Formats: sequence, C-alpha cells, structure tokens
Amino acid sequence: MNFSRLIIFGCVSTFTALPVIAETVEDAYIIACPLPQFDEIQSDSDLGKNELKITSKSSEIKRNHLAKFSGGVTLLGQNQKVVAEDIEINQQTYAVNAIGNIEFQNQGINILADKFVASQASNATTLSDTSYQLIGNAGHGAAGSIEISGEGSLSLKDSTYTTCYGEKPAWQIEADEIRISAANNSGEAIGAKFKLYDVPVMYVPYFYFPVTNERKTGFLDPKLGSSSNSGVKIETPFYWNIAENMDATITPHYMSKRGVQLMTEFRYLTGLQSGKIDLEYLNKDKDVKSNDDARYLARFQHTGTFADNFRAYVDYATISDDNYLVDIGSDQYNSNDAYLYQVGELSYFNEAWQASIKLQDFEVLGDNTPSYKTIPQVEFSYEQGMPFANGIFDIYSEVSRFESQNLEQNDAERYHVEAGMTFPIATPAWFLNSELRLMQTNYKQIDIAPSSELEETVSRTLPKARFHGGINFDRPMYWNSNFTQTFEPQLQYLYVPDEDQSMIGIYDTTQLQDDYNGLFRDTRYSGLDRIAQANQLSWGVTSRVLNATNQELFRFSFGQIIYFNDSNIGLQNNDSSDQVNAEESALAADIFYQINDQWQFSGDIQYDTQNSVANKSQINIDYLHSKNNLVQLNHRYTRDVSGNTLEQLSLLSSVRINHEWQLVGRITQDIQEKRSLESYAGIQYESCCWAIQLAYHRHINSYFEEPDNLNENRNEFESGFMLKFIMKGLSKQSLVDATNMLDSSIFGYKRPYFLTN
Repeated sequence: MNFSRLIIFGCVSTFTALPVIAETVEDAYIIACPLPQFDEIQSDSDLGKNELKITSKSSEIKRNHLAKFSGGVTLLGQNQKVVAEDIEINQQTYAVNAIGNIEFQNQGINILADKFVASQASNATTLSDTSYQLIGNAGHGAAGSIEISGEGSLSLKDSTYTTCYGEKPAWQIEADEIRISAANNSGEAIGAKFKLYDVPVMYVPYFYFPVTNERKTGFLDPKLGSSSNSGVKIETPFYWNIAENMDATITPHYMSKRGVQLMTEFRYLTGLQSGKIDLEYLNKDKDVKSNDDARYLARFQHTGTFADNFRAYVDYATISDDNYLVDIGSDQYNSNDAYLYQVGELSYFNEAWQASIKLQDFEVLGDNTPSYKTIPQVEFSYEQGMPFANGIFDIYSEVSRFESQNLEQNDAERYHVEAGMTFPIATPAWFLNSELRLMQTNYKQIDIAPSSELEETVSRTLPKARFHGGINFDRPMYWNSNFTQTFEPQLQYLYVPDEDQSMIGIYDTTQLQDDYNGLFRDTRYSGLDRIAQANQLSWGVTSRVLNATNQELFRFSFGQIIYFNDSNIGLQNNDSSDQVNAEESALAADIFYQINDQWQFSGDIQYDTQNSVANKSQINIDYLHSKNNLVQLNHRYTRDVSGNTLEQLSLLSSVRINHEWQLVGRITQDIQEKRSLESYAGIQYESCCWAIQLAYHRHINSYFEEPDNLNENRNEFESGFMLKFIMKGLSKQSLVDATNMLDSSIFGYKRPYFLTN
C-alpha cells in the first residue's frame, strides 16, 4: 500500500449486515435460503488506487512514521474496508496491523478475525483466527488464517467450507488448505475430509469445485441407481468447460451386470450455428454371453443459419444393435422407439422462392420392414402475388430417389411438380379460400419383382379443386363477468378425380391422423405416393367462450366429412382399412375447458356413427396449483392398432409437502390386458445447501427379436431405483426441480397449454 496520502476523520463508521424482508408470498421460499447482504464499499472518486481513507475517534503519530488510530476505526481503500478497535500503519515497512473485533470486506468476501496484517511489500493481506462469508454466494466457514493476494485470491489454512447454516451443517469440508479464486470461479481443497452432520464420511487428498453457478470445469453431482437389466448403476459426470463457446461432459457409467460404459456429450456454439455430439460406448457387455462385440450409440445434431439465407440441419444417429435401448437405455431415445432418425438438410430461402436438398434414412430396429432412404430429395417452391382478386400463384416441385437395403424391395425415382392458384378472402366476420391446382408425378421404378403389380414407369396427372369458407358470429354473455361467446361454422368442398394408383409403390407415404382439424385437410396421406380420390364436403362447428381479455376459457368443436362416392385409393391394394366405403366419416369432436387458473379439461373423440363405436378418444384432466403441485389424469383409447385395441389410463402427480419435501408419482394401466405398464414414485428433499432425490420405477420391458439372440435373460418387467445427491456450492447445479423426475418415466410429462402458473 502507498501511504503517501492519509485522509483522517474524527467520526465513527458502522459496518452491518442488511436483513432480507419478504414482500410477496412467492418470496417465502427464497427467504428460506437467504444470502447475507452487506453494506457496499463506498468508493471515493478522489481516492487513488493505493490510498487510504481512515475514520476514528482518536489518532496519534509516533516517530514520524507510525500512525495509530483507536476507537471504532474504519479504514477504507479503493476496493476494501477494515473495521477494528485499533489500527497501526507503518509508512517505513508499508504494513497495516489491526487488532480487536476486526471486520474485513472486499468485493468477494467478508471476514471476522482477531488479527489483521497487510503488507505492500508482499502484496498480500493475512487474517488470523477467522470466520468468513463469500459475498453473493452461500459459501462460508472458518480458518486458522486467511491470506488474500493482490489479485483477490484466497488461501484458507486449517479451514472449513460449506453452504449450509447452523451449528451442525448438513455437509461440510474440513481441509488443510482451501484456495478460492472468485475471478476464476474456482475452489481447490487439499487434504479434505467430507462430513455429513459433523460425521466424517470421506477423505479426499485433492478436489476442485466451482464457487458460483457459472460454467466451470469439474465433477458434477454423482448419480446412483439400479435396474433389473443392468444391476447397480453409478454415474460420475465430469464437466469440461473447454472454451466460451464449447464444452463437454464425460461420464463413466458403471453397471454391475454389464461393465463400465463411457458416455460423452460435446456441445458447441459458433455464431448462428450450434450442435451436439453424443457418444455412448460399452466395450464388452458381461451380461451377453453369445456376443463379444462392443455396444454403442452415437448421435450428431446440428442446426444453424449461415450466409444470410442458408440454413443447415443434421440429426444422425446410429446404434450397435436393436436392443441397446432396451437393455442399457439412453437419454437420446426412448426404450420403446422402433427406429433412429437420420437426416441432413440444406435450405435456401428467398423472398419469393426457396430450395432445399435433403438426405434421409431410418435405422429400423427389430424385424420391422426396412424403410426407404431418400438420397437425395431436392425441393423447390415459388410463390408470387397475382394482379387480380388478391390471388397467389405458387409452384412446388420435387425430385426424389428412394433406395432400400432390403433386396426384396425395389428402388424408385420420383419427379413431381404442381402449380396452383389460391384466392384468399379474409375479414373479421368471414373467410373464403378458393384453390385450383394441377399435379403431375412421374415414377421410374427399378428392379421390380416379377410377381409385383408395380410398373416400371408411371405418369399420374391429377387436378384438385378446394373451396373452404366459414363465418364468425359472436355475442356477449353476462354471467358474473363479461364474456363473449362465438359460433363459427365452416364448410369445405374438395374434389380430386379417381385414378388407379396400385402400380405405384409406397416409399414415403402413410395415412394421416383423423381428428377435427383433419376434416379440413386437402389430403388423407403424407407424401405423394397416394393422392386419394375426393368428392366430399366437410362441415364443422366451433363455439368458444372468451373472457374480457380475449383469453379462451372454453372451446367445443365437432364435424364430419360427407362422401359423395367411394374411394378405392389405399396404401395397399389388399388392405381396405384406409379406403373410403361409407357415406360419411367418423364424427370428430374436441373440447377444451379451462375451469379456472388451476383446473383444465381437454379431450377429443372420433366416433363412427354408422357402427356406433368410438374409433379413438383421449381425455386429459389437469390440476396445476403451482409448479411443484400438480395432478394429471389421462385416458387413451384406440379401437384398431394393428388389429388390437389400445386402452390406457394414467395418473401422475407432484405434491410439495413443505419447503423441503416433495413427492412425485405416476401409474399407467393397460385396461384391455388388465396389467400395469408403469409405476413410478419419487421423493425429494431440498434445503438451502443440499438436495437428494430417490425414485423407484417398474415398467414393462419391450424387446426386438434378433437372429443372434443378443440377450438371453431379459425379463418381462424392468424395475430399479435412482438416487441423486446434490451439494449446492460444489456443483454448477444449484436448484432441483422434482417434476423433472417424471421425465424419467417412459411416458414422461406433457405440460398442459394455458395453465401457466
């Protein structure tokens, strides 16, 4: 320190902590975990970097170089503050000594000590017999001595560190030395003992930890669990903060039945480009006796915009064997997934036109029929306004090549172009959209089997006419408040002529879902391999109730399609399940009712009026009192899924008992088979400084038949537990959301729209 300038005042300065006061109910839980707050260091614009400002009741100068200040002394530097009973300053040795009820504060720490020595020669400050509190952080403890370097780094000898408060902290580290650097967001402990409620449980010669929630290289919270498929499981993730725009998480994953798996996640962000690479690798699975091959999963995801108008998207995944997800599991996919998506796309966007090139494939798991891969698919579209009737002229064209790894399936090339005119009219009271379109598709089908009905070359030309209109009525409602009720009928006529398409293979086409919104689509299929004949009229009615701020509180819609002739256009010639041989479609309806800010009901149904049976239905009841207090009940029914009836009932709930304890649970029943599909229960305890999650799961096991019988010992059900322990202040994860545990269940949790508490 430079003592060429001392500013002395005969007044008393105080140094106190500020209380935290609750203003709202939502603040209650925050106040349960307060961070101590202190008076800010009051800087003086006239005070230089190495100059001091001192206030005291009395002062004296000895031998012209030793200044002594007594009685409530406050020493204020540019970025630090010392309060003591007595302070001595030696201008020859450039040292400051303080004794008696010492309080020291800089921008990173507040310290209470019995002795204080600051030396400009060593550019360091040493305090003895101390207790300390990090500023802006819950970290605190005690130390035999604390040394503060000129850069603000701390060295704590014979010290303790915790983020818990109380006489017996829930967890505490005792170490020969703890080094803390606020500038580098890092802490180091040497010769450390880890204690739980003052009981030593672990000795660690050295470990490294962050002191804030910023990204920092180091170990993350370990995770302990078990499953009947893999045995006891232990994950010890290590986080690597490589650079400002990239990081990686490396996780050794021990499974007592299978061995040690290495999981890595690498993330990057460059400008408007971002991506992630995941790799999971198990060199030898001990539970598989008939196969010595490694088991792995790899996935690369990238998205971004570059060169103004270009966008790139990649999602590529591959897997070692069909039952990897069933046996080992992964956060990348669900264990019930039957394929892995593989796609790469490059697109260009202009004001009037856009183009894209896409490579697409599916890695099909099990004995399912292999899907066609698209190598490539080139799309071009153009749209231009017309000078009359507010019309829009557009062109869409596509060139695709389809290949299959199945030698029994033929390859194909498809050339498609369609041009059309749309005349949209829209007003607040009504709308009418008219569309006329001509579609031309050419196929070149290669290596057709002799017994196949397919033809080598096919040309298909189809016109399409579509007219869709509706009227919006509304009227005021007075029922305890001001509401508005709407009545919105709509009609659509669609015409596509009949043309035999049985000589065309199925390459990227499937039947679309039937629901209320589907009544007003212009096609029954995705893709272009089937364009269904249509001579039909769709009708529908929607009624809504809106509050004074136009928030939708209630909606009910129902409608149907009336067919004026039959359609023999199906995906397969011998399968009539998706062909139209009726006068009308199923009656489709959906309902939404937000009872209040906490309760919501929604559902939809497709009901076959001719046969008096429901084809599909789904009902959801949601209660969301707060983020951590919710209940969701849903029922799903489908009459025909590959010839089987599907009916499931599911109940999930999250209940916060108090500020510390929370319960979550889920149960899903198969009504038709009268069995449980999944049971999940979890409990969480969270305090200001630590948290623990414990969950138990049991769910039905799916598997894929394989020629090599990769796993001979698979059970019908998988069960196990998960344990996660989090020490706040030693991990970049500081808060725990117990509802995230529901995502670990096979069905997950779908948060309802409009319930936004």
